[in-house]
Amino acid sequence: MDPSAREPLVRKTSSSYQTFPESSVRRLDKEYLRSLHNKRLYLAVFAAVLGNFSFGFALVYPSPVIPALEAHPSPALRLDQHTAPWFGSVFTLGAAAGGLSTMMLNDCLGRKLSIMFSALPSAVGYALMASAQGVWMLLLGRVLTGYAGGVTSASIPVYISEISHPGVRGMLGACPQIMAVLGSLVLYALGLVLDWRWLAVAGEVPVLVMIILLCFMPNSPRFLLSQGKEEEALGSLCWLRGKDTDYAREYEQIKDSVRKQSRRVSCAEIKDPFLYKPILIAGVMRFLQQLSGVTCILVYLQSIFKKTSVILKPEYDAALVGLVRLFSVAIAAVSMDKAGRKILLFVSGYALGWGPITWLLMSEILPLKARGVASGLCVIVSWLTAFTLTQFFLPVVNAFGLEVPFLFFAVISAGNILFTGCCVPETKGRSLEQIEAFFRTGRRSFMR
Repeated sequence: MDPSAREPLVRKTSSSYQTFPESSVRRLDKEYLRSLHNKRLYLAVFAAVLGNFSFGFALVYPSPVIPALEAHPSPALRLDQHTAPWFGSVFTLGAAAGGLSTMMLNDCLGRKLSIMFSALPSAVGYALMASAQGVWMLLLGRVLTGYAGGVTSASIPVYISEISHPGVRGMLGACPQIMAVLGSLVLYALGLVLDWRWLAVAGEVPVLVMIILLCFMPNSPRFLLSQGKEEEALGSLCWLRGKDTDYAREYEQIKDSVRKQSRRVSCAEIKDPFLYKPILIAGVMRFLQQLSGVTCILVYLQSIFKKTSVILKPEYDAALVGLVRLFSVAIAAVSMDKAGRKILLFVSGYALGWGPITWLLMSEILPLKARGVASGLCVIVSWLTAFTLTQFFLPVVNAFGLEVPFLFFAVISAGNILFTGCCVPETKGRSLEQIEAFFRTGRRSFMR
């Protein structure tokens, strides 16, 4: 498109996009649907979600390793009933610390550099576990890989939501969960053939590939505009959408949204429903997500199957669970932009809805001016909850059996249905600017 021909369209849309009449949205959307087919966007997403692959790999590392170390011949490395829960749960403490630091990293370094920064603690953590000569090295390695996971879980969904086209944001927003599930599945599969030291060595590979690819990916246009780097932001959006698309119109919309939220959040503004409602919704969703028990089940999966009468060996059962999770989250990725977010939250189990959609909604509904801090806060809530559950899961199971914790998880899952119906907005097909306008004004016409 000729730049001189584009200018009237940009001025027109930048002054009128706030009302979002349906006919206008449809007309304008057709003009840049070609940007959906720009392969560079998908390459950028792939580079980022390698961090989630590493996260999923590290999260379930104890599943095959705890049984192996409980029978280890060396007393220095042998896990007992006191150290095994710590080996499983200390990862989540590191993740909480990672979420806390991301509150600053996301706004200072940006989303892309925060993801790249996570490679350092991740690589060091895997190296410690691979070369461990004592339990303390194993625990420190778990803390460091958990810290990296906390950084990526707070940064990657925000990065993806800010670079994605609204038409595929749901599908791309599910990619972090898909890659985390795939990372877990690969760990379970490798656990059938590798010992625990070589599993840690294998964990270094996706970290290295991620850091190399991200060197060539752009920063989020919204972050660049928040830093006053307008030319770089326009170039980033051009790279993500393609030169032959009307990316300038979208750029003006983003610029207008960033301009309105250029100031830092003050304590007084927290009382504004525009800020506290989406933050509260995202935080409660992450809290309920962990209370459903998914983290403790994944971390102790082989130990759980050992206590059951399942015919297959526990390591094969774990791999089958990984396959089912991957299949379910793939269905969610394909269907959430068609069926919507809420319907999947209503009907699912974890991998079909409460896994991918919770991550996606966090990045969609949090306001730009508080997105960095709020996403970090949500991650802290999530992982402190996960630490509490994983720390006490094995002692409760040993004292009362599997029935008590699983009954608790069932009750929480039933309560999630009520929360979804009353509090969670439908964001399917809406731009981030539309979603922010909905929380700012309370007018549901913005979401139609």
